[in-house]
Amino acid sequence: MNKIGFLLDMDGVIYRGNQLIPGANKFISGLREREIPYLFLTNNSQRTRRDVAHKLRKLGIEACEDDVFTCAMATARFLANQTPNGTAYVIGENGLVNALHRNGYTIADDDVDYVVVGEGRTLNFEMVERGVRLVEKGARLIATNMDTTCPTENGIRPGCGAIVSMIESATNRTAFSVGKPSPVMMRAARKQLGLRTDETIMVGDTMYTDILGGAQVSYRTVLVLSGHTTRAGISRFAYKPDLICDCVADIPEEFYLGEKHVTSDKLTTGSVEEVNA
Repeated sequence: MNKIGFLLDMDGVIYRGNQLIPGANKFISGLREREIPYLFLTNNSQRTRRDVAHKLRKLGIEACEDDVFTCAMATARFLANQTPNGTAYVIGENGLVNALHRNGYTIADDDVDYVVVGEGRTLNFEMVERGVRLVEKGARLIATNMDTTCPTENGIRPGCGAIVSMIESATNRTAFSVGKPSPVMMRAARKQLGLRTDETIMVGDTMYTDILGGAQVSYRTVLVLSGHTTRAGISRFAYKPDLICDCVADIPEEFYLGEKHVTSDKLTTGSVEEVNA
């Protein structure tokens, strides 16, 4: 069997809110039995890896911290490489602050190297105002991701992209985003698994983050229809996933097992559709 591994989005792929998507547990168990490496990827910077792994275990998915890769981690590692032992003003929550601390960063309220924006429920307008002033004074503007909304059980709420857009508009500066679909996060996750580009499969439910991110770095991509994207909405995009399935449990083994990966012309078998890109 060729060496392969998976990058797996979570909300809409593994679970919806606090409900496990049917078949997700069996799929993950199958990867573990075959010793196929994988990482859970998330653009949510609020929670630490430990918190995310705890939620997965509560839903019945065997997981530990090392199985999780967040946009907060990607952001912190990127900044540590750009400006080692730097300083940041953070508009976000514990997951982002924790990741920055673990990568040698000091959190401060003035004279900082970066203003780093994540998402969360605890921010207020005073924090945004301070961020604007710091950027005006020369701090560089970083976003953990540019998702404009976050899904909740009660509907959507403003995401990191919506929050950072206020600072962008007020300062006429453009934030640099590290989370999906940024190649920064996509490559960092692949390297953590020790995979080559042609060995990596990205599975997600969102065309403009998961699938775009995978396509930009030439990973094979699987779109599942158990979350954000509908089949009718796929045609609006200029790029395509390699495979479309109703859910992660429907990914056929022949797509990733065997001596040669399946790369045939477009075919449809039940709820699975392979696309010749």
